[in-house]
Amino acid sequence: MAHIELGNDEPGIRGLMRYRPLTAGPLSDLAETLLRADNSLTRGERELIAATVSRGNECTFCGNFHATIAAVELGVEDLTEAPRTPKLTALLAIADKVRVSGQKVLAEDVAAAREAGATDEEIHDTVLIAAAFCIYNRYVDGLGTWASPTQADYLPSAQHVSVVGYQNVG
Repeated sequence: MAHIELGNDEPGIRGLMRYRPLTAGPLSDLAETLLRADNSLTRGERELIAATVSRGNECTFCGNFHATIAAVELGVEDLTEAPRTPKLTALLAIADKVRVSGQKVLAEDVAAAREAGATDEEIHDTVLIAAAFCIYNRYVDGLGTWASPTQADYLPSAQHVSVVGYQNVG
């Protein structure tokens, strides 16, 4: 049970968004922009960044939800099967450092990402996705929302988001 009365039984951020539609709109818009808008990083790669940060933050709902969306977008059953290019590996390393502290990202990390083929826009977007998911993770867990520990439970919602996006979730 959440730390506050949400008036609904939705898990994770979905319950919080139903509780507070005023803040749900901007949060959904941000997720839509970061994870689904036109970008040189695929939707699957961006979802993998979100999942990696969320799992690093031990956020069960966001980690499982975004890992499932990433798997759907990347066309794999399990994210361990997902191809990781040197560029994506370098971007994931940056995202993990942002998860801990933005100050952990060093010029060498950015140089390694560039050397692996990442553009400045991809580096920017990776940092912003990682920072945003620290907010989402702390929001979900800070209010004690419910989350299934079973990743398969997230598949229907993940497939829905993969088709219609974040602004139409609910």
